[in-house]
Amino acid sequence: MSARPLGLVRGAYVIAAREFSAWFDSGVATASTIAALLLANSIFMNEFFLAGRIDMTPFFARLPLLLVLFLPAQSMRLWAEDRRTRTFEVLVTLPLSAGSLVLGKFAAALALYALFLAGTAPIVVMLCVLGSPDLGLVASGYLGALLFGGLLLALGGLLSALSPDQVVAFVLGALLSASLVLSGDERLVAVLDGLFQGVNVGTWIHDSFSALPHYDELVGGVASLAALTYFVGLSALALWLTTVIVRRLRT
Repeated sequence: MSARPLGLVRGAYVIAAREFSAWFDSGVATASTIAALLLANSIFMNEFFLAGRIDMTPFFARLPLLLVLFLPAQSMRLWAEDRRTRTFEVLVTLPLSAGSLVLGKFAAALALYALFLAGTAPIVVMLCVLGSPDLGLVASGYLGALLFGGLLLALGGLLSALSPDQVVAFVLGALLSASLVLSGDERLVAVLDGLFQGVNVGTWIHDSFSALPHYDELVGGVASLAALTYFVGLSALALWLTTVIVRRLRT
């Protein structure tokens, strides 16, 4: 590995460690993660006792509706908090590149989200005790959840960098996240296609914009190249744009 990428990774690690520690020092991360876990697990248990299915598909199917609020609430402070408290000026004086700062903050947020996903492991254990779930399908579902969450965090970080106000960053992040999910709902697609007959606006948005079809593929056990490219590509684009904004803010 050349010196430049190595320095980028080392700088990102320093920032990620700082950010991850700060999450739990404030207590906000602990409370929000526990609350999200309790809500997610209770939703699954209600579905499980009603349907009696030994699989996690219902859990992953409903997870995006929870994440459109949980993750924007997590990402809204990534940059807006530093700008509000004037610690951004201190942060950008560190001998680190803008890319290291962005990757570090994103890695810390993604690690916190991964901790949330790890907290749902008792569901897998329970299903294994009660029956024989398809563990390959479970693993694919977790991959979809991780990529989907990573995309929302990257977009939320971008909006946080654009706005010094956390509330504005949260509202915009929640609206964008909800649009990525709701635009994949077949009922909304049918309504939009009906309103714009001959143009098929709903279908075009569903196929070109929505994250839900790609997420559903992964939850269904199909790790297609299109789905992986969608999540990784859009996340990388959001991180690059955030880097450009941070680089301009520090000058």
